[in-house]
Amino acid sequence: MDAAAELALRMRAAANDRLARHEPLVLVAAPLLALLLARALHAAANAVADRGLVGLAMSAVKLLPGVSSYIDAEKRKVVDKMQSGGASTKNNLRIELPTVGLSEQVIKDLETLKAKDVDWQGKCSGTVYIAGSESEGHFELINKAYSMFSHTNPLHQDIFKSVAQLEAEVVAMTASLLGSKEKSSGGQICGNMTSGGTESILLAVKTSRDYMRSKKGITKPEMIMAESAHSAYDKAAQYFNIKVRRVPVNKELLADVKGFKRCINGNTIMMVGSAPGFPHGLIDPIEELGELASRYDICLHVDLCLGGFVLPFARKLGYPIPPFDFSVKGVTSISSDVHKYGLAPKGTSIVLYRNHEIRKHQFVAVTEWTGGLYVSPTIAGSRPGGLIAGAWAAMMSLGLNGYLEHTSRIMEVSKKIQKGIEEIPGLFVIGKPDMTVVAFGSDVVDIFEVNDIMSSKGWHLNALQRPNSLHICVTLQHTAVYKEFLNDLQDSVNTVKANPGPISGGMAPIYGAAGKMPDRGTVRELLVEFMDSSC
Repeated sequence: MDAAAELALRMRAAANDRLARHEPLVLVAAPLLALLLARALHAAANAVADRGLVGLAMSAVKLLPGVSSYIDAEKRKVVDKMQSGGASTKNNLRIELPTVGLSEQVIKDLETLKAKDVDWQGKCSGTVYIAGSESEGHFELINKAYSMFSHTNPLHQDIFKSVAQLEAEVVAMTASLLGSKEKSSGGQICGNMTSGGTESILLAVKTSRDYMRSKKGITKPEMIMAESAHSAYDKAAQYFNIKVRRVPVNKELLADVKGFKRCINGNTIMMVGSAPGFPHGLIDPIEELGELASRYDICLHVDLCLGGFVLPFARKLGYPIPPFDFSVKGVTSISSDVHKYGLAPKGTSIVLYRNHEIRKHQFVAVTEWTGGLYVSPTIAGSRPGGLIAGAWAAMMSLGLNGYLEHTSRIMEVSKKIQKGIEEIPGLFVIGKPDMTVVAFGSDVVDIFEVNDIMSSKGWHLNALQRPNSLHICVTLQHTAVYKEFLNDLQDSVNTVKANPGPISGGMAPIYGAAGKMPDRGTVRELLVEFMDSSC
């Protein structure tokens, strides 16, 4: 017997001798208790990771008598403040059909309601991307196209063959802008039209999940994205039971590739890159993320909801735009909104995939329904053919030259706004904007108080956090009023400098408090309460 075997026998004998001193029941129970303890510690670690120590502490405090009711009352006050009178409008809603139909009177009623809307022309960040009045020009054209096909539904392809063709052409034209003609794309780019960027993102995430389950057998999926990635990915994660790993941005406020790499594990199904990101208008390093995706054989979705109909043309115009589309190896899907800078009717977006093998996992096919065989390409079953026709009309009426002209105008104005903000004492531009979103903050004044003053002047900007800031998403609506915007912004900063502190009816205290509140669960509850009382 060699030395190794002899040592093994001695160790075995010593172990048996030691174990013989214990009751058999203890020997059986000990590993089970250890397993239960390990599971409890794992659950506690997950709870801390999900809610944080502050969140867990707040949950415990709420169990004390009277605390929960006090917090609920305070939340109600904040929600009422956030609504700013919206509740009274809800109280005046019609709740029953009129006994006698109103016929043509309904048009006058609609005009009366519409007259109460905010004057949005030129004063809103993003929101409306088409220039001019909604009763003329490009607005009139796409509205006419919509009305021609308002009765159609691509669900019934055998009846509305024209709409099926229009959708196929919109998808193909969009794909051609985003690298489908490049040899590196593989030549199989395909996709579908959706109701908007959120549905495109939901579909891309669901498809990536199912594709990776089929390919790798992943049953506990995780996706990796930067803190700046759109909240629609969190919605997708909640809908499709996917764990999100949010990675802090780097010092340039871009996706941190090294941070992404550290998060990749056996359950990773996809990563997300933005081109640009909604908050600051910055393009993530898509090429580097593509290299990671290829190396680890995972999906990479590029969010082009905002940039899909700007970046291809900006690149043609000579702007220094980094790679962002299917020409980048590793990119498996892209979302691009036609209803933003594509100037199509609201409710039109595109989701694209590198090949048909991936896209097949987007579809839902049902074989055992008594209503017959059923298959659907997107989340919606019935879809408005009028919107598809409106998107097709927008793209065909503008053409390459039209988009180049519009992109030139909005890019030029965006740079002028950026320069103008940088020249206002007390303000600074966040990052180096790649496109048409300009975010700005201040170390001198409360930027949310500045926003309240701007709101009183009719402007509607986006309030951001981490860091506290505002942004304007420049559209064709702003090309004629950007000087007015800069003048009003300068005046608002001066006003806050001279009279610091919240104005009556302003939202600055709420935004400021929400940003500093360590218990994000309470902030989440506030948002849910606000939404529940607003719709």
